Amino acid sequence: MTYFDKEYCIEVWGDMACFTRPELKVERVSYDVITPSAARAIFDAIFWKPAIRWQVTKIEVLSPIKWTSIRRNEVGAVGSLQKNQIFIEDSRQQKNALLLKDVHYRLYATLVYIPPKERKGESRTAGSDENPGKYQAMFERRASKGQCFNQPYLGTREFSASFKLIQNDAEKIIQPINEDRDLGIMLYDMDFTNPDNIHAMYYRASMKKGVIIVPPLNSKEVLR
Repeated sequence: MTYFDKEYCIEVWGDMACFTRPELKVERVSYDVITPSAARAIFDAIFWKPAIRWQVTKIEVLSPIKWTSIRRNEVGAVGSLQKNQIFIEDSRQQKNALLLKDVHYRLYATLVYIPPKERKGESRTAGSDENPGKYQAMFERRASKGQCFNQPYLGTREFSASFKLIQNDAEKIIQPINEDRDLGIMLYDMDFTNPDNIHAMYYRASMKKGVIIVPPLNSKEVLR
């Protein structure tokens, strides 16, 4: 593995999480574990630039999978420039949500460099100092200090996540749970390559001894 192929590892944890199943969106029900999409979003929250994208490679589940159910009020309306006032009493809805609690994961990902000519919506050329190593150094510096562009979250923004960069095996104190589970078809990520046809991608997820291997974006295992 070369420097530019370096795989990063972060630990994330939180009191509750909801990685919503798209087929059960009216009454929110979480997947059993974090999705690659949610894991990628955590890396994005720590560090993102138009010149890079994150490829999640592996997920380790460090805490037993536990559930909790809550009922909460939600607003069933969307504000707009034409109608910027929402009367909550008229739009309030009560919904149940089946959530995960006390979650703890180790997430692995590589930083994929995108050359200037492949960046959509960016006309400027790259500077002479632009290279993958530059962006990796920026991520390492930010993650090691606990810095982020916005607060990472576990599926939905109300469930914030704590994180730390794991820099060597000695820091991996907690072992993955000793459990095998077929997680079935799970959301992989959203495909934004065609703005007129944005759609979800899926993959068949399987956990072996608490470890989930995530296939590459262009793999045949990713269902489009």
